[in-house]
Amino acid sequence: MSTGHGPIPSIDFDHPPADPFPLLEDWIAEAAKLPIPNPNAMTLATVDGSGQPSARVVLLRGLTRDGARFFTNRRSRKGQALGVNPRAALLFHWDLLDRQIRIEGKVTLASDAESDEYFSQRPADSRVNAWASDQSEPVASREELERRAEAMTRRFADTDVPRPPHWGGYRVSLDRVEFWQGDKYRLHDRVVYTRGVEGAYAVTRLCP
Repeated sequence: MSTGHGPIPSIDFDHPPADPFPLLEDWIAEAAKLPIPNPNAMTLATVDGSGQPSARVVLLRGLTRDGARFFTNRRSRKGQALGVNPRAALLFHWDLLDRQIRIEGKVTLASDAESDEYFSQRPADSRVNAWASDQSEPVASREELERRAEAMTRRFADTDVPRPPHWGGYRVSLDRVEFWQGDKYRLHDRVVYTRGVEGAYAVTRLCP
């Protein structure tokens, strides 16, 4: 075990477990206890059809062995990139734990049932604004955005706001998962899990 860390590592980096998933759940659960607004925030990196990379922060909305799930407008810049290049990288970073998790994998669409279920749990204004905003497209002003939102509020005044057909979930598979624990003198601990064709993981300790 390394010394000099803030929290006691929940992993022996010299003898890591063969399966990364329980550890992934544990670290995310520990982060959820932090006194910060969005402990489930993760940077999502994509590459579009021209090879242009792009990154933004999204929220983790479900984790299974099939992957890490988030929701968005599928016509947005990230949605368009994933449409032509369905691979992505995710990064969690928690300063208060001095930890990072990196995930890389293939991206698939969440089912309509999953997307409907999550969308129905969102606040009413958020559901309205999913219709009002053409995410990533140019808009003239804040006033124009508010005008669109007001129009959608009137449209759905007497009914539940349905999920837009262009809005839904994505899942990033756990093909490569790296755990990073910081050290104040930069001898950080890193271990990476790489999934093989038959589903088993190769486990490798990395230099910081």
